[in-house]
Amino acid sequence: MKPDTIVALASGAGRAGVAVIRLSGPNAGATLQTLTARELPKPRAATREAFCDPRTGLSLDDGLALWFPGPHSFTGEDVAELHIHGGPAVIAAVIDACLSQPGVRVAEPGEYTRRAFENGKLDLAEAEGLADLVDAETEGQRRQALRQRRGALSAVYEGWRSKLIEAAALIEAEIDFPDEDLPGALALRAGPILQALADDMGRHLDDSHRGERIRDGFRIAIIGPPNAGKSSLLNALAQREAAIVSDIPGTTRDVVEVRLVLAGFPVWLADTAGLREAADAIEAEGVRRALERAEEADLRIAVVEIGHEVPTELEAAIRDGDLLVRSKADRVAAHSSGEMLEVSALTGIGLKLLHTQIEERVAGALGREEAPVLTRARHRRLVEEARAALLRAIPALDLGPELAAEDVRVAADQIGRLTGRIDVEDLLGEIFSSFCIGK
Repeated sequence: MKPDTIVALASGAGRAGVAVIRLSGPNAGATLQTLTARELPKPRAATREAFCDPRTGLSLDDGLALWFPGPHSFTGEDVAELHIHGGPAVIAAVIDACLSQPGVRVAEPGEYTRRAFENGKLDLAEAEGLADLVDAETEGQRRQALRQRRGALSAVYEGWRSKLIEAAALIEAEIDFPDEDLPGALALRAGPILQALADDMGRHLDDSHRGERIRDGFRIAIIGPPNAGKSSLLNALAQREAAIVSDIPGTTRDVVEVRLVLAGFPVWLADTAGLREAADAIEAEGVRRALERAEEADLRIAVVEIGHEVPTELEAAIRDGDLLVRSKADRVAAHSSGEMLEVSALTGIGLKLLHTQIEERVAGALGREEAPVLTRARHRRLVEEARAALLRAIPALDLGPELAAEDVRVAADQIGRLTGRIDVEDLLGEIFSSFCIGK
């Protein structure tokens, strides 16, 4: 059976100067011809057209039409694009006219990209990169998503898959053709290949979750004793009143979080409850959450009021590389305090330097242009499972090729799932459901 022809708004929803309506499927060309009452335009060339409702003959809009005959299109099918004025009434009328044609229906979320995957125009990792590119809000996210969309991650995974196939062929040859005149110990020759793959996967996994942090955000926790100025510092860095500021100790009971963009990357900055012996159950829960957030954070900013000692609870929570800050520096004459930076949220003393140091740490953690990194928990889980299978297969080679063959097959299956080369139907709905309707 021929697939349906799908239609949807491919540009952003709402009022705009220009809107793009995309048709994909076997009736895309016929629908475009019906709306323009003309022959199809030259492929991949914008042509000015008058669009009319085929049911009434009434004019709908003047705009541009583009024709992409398959397989040379985004989806691999015949694709038509109608570039019209972006008023909601115009968009609704043109889509309704398209739906009046035989075999045309509204696209489901992610259906254009899913058809591109199914027609071999891109693999799963590239499709996920495209989703990230559409969602990118920072320069760092854009760069990472574009690399993945262009196949940087896929090249890594396909390289692994090729090596796994090579190793599997050696093992299977010894199993399936024991009586043939083949070189001895074929399966053992797969050992170095599998070990090199396991080592490469280990290096890939040992990335401090950099790719996921670029997608989801670098997390910073502001920690310290009560009334040390943590909430004021959060407001000063966020440049808005995000947290309640009070002279009463223990005002912050829960985590207050704001989103910033620093060094071109998304950053989540969290104000936490003061670290001290809790006076009641609610404050105890706030302290627990503060310690939990500090443990999970990529960076901690430890805040102590100038002239005060660093409490034991705070010393236990900080790590090498964290930022140590003396707050309320406007209350005393400035002086050197070694490794601790003096700041004042009230007057701005030291804030610029603190902002710079935070950006340096974010850029140092996320800004390195290295080999493609894992960008999703799905990728990390599959690579971990593939590596675990290889580490089982390597010693099993000494016991017999049959024992190792199954684990190599498991590893190949997991790597194949990264790009969609093996048994991925159960993943498709979850992956493509995150797309907008017109993509």
